[in-house]
Amino acid sequence: MLLAVLLPLLCHLGAAAAGKLLVIPMEGSHWLSMKEVLAELSARGHEIVVVAPDCRILIDSSETYEMKTYPVPFNKEEMEKHMHSLGESCFSEEPFLTRFVNIWVHSRKSTAMFEAFCSSLLYNKEMMKYIEESKFDAIFTDPLTPCGQIVALHFSIPSVFFLRGIPCGIDVQAAQSPDPLSYVPRILSLYTDHMTFPQRVRNFLLATAEYLTCSIIFSPFESLASDFLQKPMTITHLLSHGSIWLKRIDFVFEYPMPVMPNMVFIGGINCGQKKPLSQVNVLHRPVTMKELLSHGSIWLKRMDFVFEYPMPATPNIVFSGGRNCEKKKPLSQVSDFLYEIW
Repeated sequence: MLLAVLLPLLCHLGAAAAGKLLVIPMEGSHWLSMKEVLAELSARGHEIVVVAPDCRILIDSSETYEMKTYPVPFNKEEMEKHMHSLGESCFSEEPFLTRFVNIWVHSRKSTAMFEAFCSSLLYNKEMMKYIEESKFDAIFTDPLTPCGQIVALHFSIPSVFFLRGIPCGIDVQAAQSPDPLSYVPRILSLYTDHMTFPQRVRNFLLATAEYLTCSIIFSPFESLASDFLQKPMTITHLLSHGSIWLKRIDFVFEYPMPVMPNMVFIGGINCGQKKPLSQVNVLHRPVTMKELLSHGSIWLKRMDFVFEYPMPATPNIVFSGGRNCEKKKPLSQVSDFLYEIW
């Protein structure tokens, strides 16, 4: 399903023609899912070039793509030490306030490190000249570190984002999706889309705190983008130019939210191996079809009581009759319609 969505977007020369793809990935676990996609794209004939810093940890070379590296002011050992320290802070059993401060300090250091990587790429004349002369059809990148999008804007290349999510709902805001705080809970609130008034107030306050926090964390990238592109840039404005958002989530574990047409959900791409349903006993107990379906939250039924007989319905059954009709006729033509069906 992912390839059916991604390939037409990256191939501008027709369904049978191969495209030229520039990949600017993010180091760490984000790369593991992206690498699987690149292998499939290469098998379909696309020419792929991956640009990464020379101190990379997980980003490795492969026969399916060409690897190009550029020097950065950090070595691999320093980066590995920082990543391990960040992981220990996230999963430590220290008091919440201590853990929060440690994560904050490590996040600022991570931002400074990735900003230095990005600056090294943007001001590497040899690498930027290569990108300009290569005439890439699209840029495939993880927007959590928006270096790929800065390159895309500089050379006017369409960008495809591949992500799990961005803190503070920046991805939702950048894509201009509706994001009402009365119904869409913040990620750390533990609320659902059904909130009481006090919960909505706390959700609003949490959103304000998120905005202030992310403004500080992403400010180095905003300054870098503004200086390089020679115009004021915020992280939201920068990412708003993304062409397609491929989000590695779905509504099985995430709360439902409004989305824009260019946001495509590809939940499950993180799973390297998929087991057949016959080999997975998820509930570990016998379940009938009736019991399984009884846990459905909402039933949208494409019918109404015009042609169907009236029947009792519970509050979670919503009748949406008329959805099957591609064209709606005005009431003045109802006599013709009745003549046709009788």
